[in-house]
Amino acid sequence: MTTAAQICVARIGAAHGVRGEVRLWPFTEDPMAVIDYGPLSTNDGKRQFEVVRARIAKDHLVAALKGIASREEAERLNGLELYIPRDRLPATAAGEYYHADLIGLRAIDSEGAEIGKVLAIHNFGAGDIIEIAPPRGPTMLLPFTDPVVPTVDVAGGFVVIERPGEIEGEDRDEV
Repeated sequence: MTTAAQICVARIGAAHGVRGEVRLWPFTEDPMAVIDYGPLSTNDGKRQFEVVRARIAKDHLVAALKGIASREEAERLNGLELYIPRDRLPATAAGEYYHADLIGLRAIDSEGAEIGKVLAIHNFGAGDIIEIAPPRGPTMLLPFTDPVVPTVDVAGGFVVIERPGEIEGEDRDEV
C-alpha cells in the first residue's frame, strides 16, 4: 500500500498563555488555511492535532489545539512539525507550484546537460530563490524567475536553468 507524500504545513512554537494555546508558524500562503486541512499529524503519523481556533499574531498564529488544555501540555509540543497528505492540498494554477513538488527535481541547462538537483526554495523577502545542489561543489542560489527558470516540468521531473552570466563565467574559470 502506498501512502500519500506528507507535506509540512506548520510548526508548533512556544506555549502562549496558561490555557494551552501555542504559537503556530504556518507554511501556507494563507496562514489560516491550516484550520481547513483537518487533522494535522506528526511526520511519523503517531500523533494528530486539530486546530480548534486560531488568531493571527505578529508573524505567527496563536492556536488552540483539541485536547491541549494547560501550558505544560503546550510546552511539550514546542518544535513539532505538522503534516498533511499531499493530496489534501488544493490544486495549483498554471505556473504555480508547491515547494514540495519542486524539491528533488533534476536541474538541467537549455541543452539538457545536468546541473544538479533542486534542494530547496527560499524566500528571504525579495522574491523566491531556487537552491540547486550540483554533483560537486557548493550549492547555487538563483532567482526563481522566468528568465532564470524558464521551464518547470514537474511531471517530467526537471527544471531548466538559464544561469546568469556571472555564474556561467565562474563555472568556466573553475573547469
